[in-house]
Amino acid sequence: MPTPIAVAVLEHRGKFLIGRRPEGVALAGLWEFPGGKVEAGETPAEAARREMREETGLDVFVGAPYPEIVQQYDHDRVHLHFFACALVDEHAPTPDGYRWVAPGELSAYEFPRANEGLLALLATRGAAG
Repeated sequence: MPTPIAVAVLEHRGKFLIGRRPEGVALAGLWEFPGGKVEAGETPAEAARREMREETGLDVFVGAPYPEIVQQYDHDRVHLHFFACALVDEHAPTPDGYRWVAPGELSAYEFPRANEGLLALLATRGAAG
C-alpha cells in the first residue's frame, strides 16, 4: 500500500505558496507545496488543512481536489492527494522559508517528480488566466 500524502496547493492573488524541503529528509532541497502524511481516522482533505497549519501556521479553506497520483520513489511509494486551498485570513504574513510563485514561474523550481502533472496543469491554467 502506498503512503497517503495530503498536499495543500495554496493560491493567493494568482500565486502559489511553495517551500523547500529541508536537509536530512527524503528529496531534500526540492521545492514543494505544504503537505504530509494522512493520519489514521483523517481524510486527505483534513490532513491537507492540518499539515498547512503545522508547517506554515496558516489556516486554509480546503477546496476541490486536483488529480491524484501514485509515485514510486527510492524511499517510499506514495499516493498524493492534492487540494486547491485558499487563505482564511487574506492578510496573513508569508511564513518563514516559503515564497509566493506565479504559475508561469513554477517551472524554474525543482519539485519532486510526482508533482509534474500538477505543475503542468497549474502552468496551463495560469497561461489561460
